[in-house]
Amino acid sequence: MTNYRWVICAMLFFATTINYLDRQVLSLTWVDFIAPEFHWTNTHYGMITATFSLLYAVSMLFAGRFVDWLDTKKGYLWAIGIWSFGACIHAFCGIATSGILTGTWLVGFAGARELIATVDNAGLVINVSVSLFIFARFVLALGEAGNFPAAIKATAEYFPKKDRAFSTSIFNAGATVGALAAPITIPFIAKAFGWEMSFIIIGAFGFIWIGFWVFLYKKPELNPKVCKAELEYIQQDEDSKKGEEKKETAEKKISFVDCFKYKQTWAFAVGKFMTDGVWWFFLFWAPAYLNSVYGMSSTDAALPLFVLYMITLFSIIGGWLPSYFVNKKGMNPYAGRMKAMLIFAFFPLLALFAQPLGHISYWIPVVIIGIAGAAHQAWSANIFSTVGDMFPKSAIATVTGIGGMAGGLASFIINQSSGLLFDYSAETQMTFMGFTGIESGYFIIFSVCAVSYLIGWIIMKILVPKYKPIVL
Repeated sequence: MTNYRWVICAMLFFATTINYLDRQVLSLTWVDFIAPEFHWTNTHYGMITATFSLLYAVSMLFAGRFVDWLDTKKGYLWAIGIWSFGACIHAFCGIATSGILTGTWLVGFAGARELIATVDNAGLVINVSVSLFIFARFVLALGEAGNFPAAIKATAEYFPKKDRAFSTSIFNAGATVGALAAPITIPFIAKAFGWEMSFIIIGAFGFIWIGFWVFLYKKPELNPKVCKAELEYIQQDEDSKKGEEKKETAEKKISFVDCFKYKQTWAFAVGKFMTDGVWWFFLFWAPAYLNSVYGMSSTDAALPLFVLYMITLFSIIGGWLPSYFVNKKGMNPYAGRMKAMLIFAFFPLLALFAQPLGHISYWIPVVIIGIAGAAHQAWSANIFSTVGDMFPKSAIATVTGIGGMAGGLASFIINQSSGLLFDYSAETQMTFMGFTGIESGYFIIFSVCAVSYLIGWIIMKILVPKYKPIVL
């Protein structure tokens, strides 16, 4: 039997890696390189990341439908093309800011920095630069919203249900690898060549990926590199296409509005809403946390952040554990995933101790955040797979987009409130549970992150207590 399905899985892995690299450039450059140039505070950074999350959420609502309409190959090409372009145009926000404020446009990156430094009105510099970065983040969000709907749809096309959680955990590990590679590359690129080049160099990887995807992806039944035995393995599920009648049923479309009529859609959306913001908080604020609480520069934080995201690679267990429950314990896929997700939901509780034990060594919160991140990625691989368990293939990308929208909305809330809380707690020297200043702010957010998974799991279980696929 051929194993071409794993080539597709590898492509999804690299796309997700690039996705998270592009997303991380701003978080790893703003403190040391961008904020001094544009006079940003935590509130301004929080506003940019929160707006990105909101735009991502809205885009996710339509990205899934867009991918279902164009189908997997074209949908993915458009998605990564748009987000790679969006990643690159961040680099020109400085030139655009200097052009708007001074009327001089034909300058390089260094010349733009010099011109901005001559502007006396810091508030004007902040407003213009923040607006331009929000526009660049909008383009990035518009494209990145298509990644997971397209990847989940490709997984459903190339893997039987029993293997989807494992294959999803593999390509989803690209998020971890992207986050892992980011701190040991991006700050050093920015330091050597300027923050602008870090956006351009990292953004260019997406265009390289496009070249491979054009030639490598075809639907399994049309792909000459997929032999008959592998095709039968891929389509082994009972509902795969046995008889013309069943094929027609599987191909029926669920309208966008009708998706909201199913409790399964709401269960997925609630699970994403309660947990996606946690991952995005750790992703966007971990570098700032090490800087604010422990005084580390972006290059000083490279090793701790590398270790943090290295720990999250243990999320690969997230794909194996439900398979164990299905194959060894005889559970149906949904029951196996929910049991695995309950186990993973307990690990983020360790975040309650990140700040209290942080005075011993910064390595303790680094390890705890890494464990919480691994638990999230394991949870994420399984919650994505529940969509394939419950919905026909024609609706998978749409429902994934709805859940992504819910997760993006939660990310907007946590990023916006975090920036405001951190500035407020630092300025007022707020005291909470024995912590003072910005440390009290981080303790509050860590506590919220710690309990979110258990709350999300309970609500999902109430909405969909047992395996109940959608039958059209």
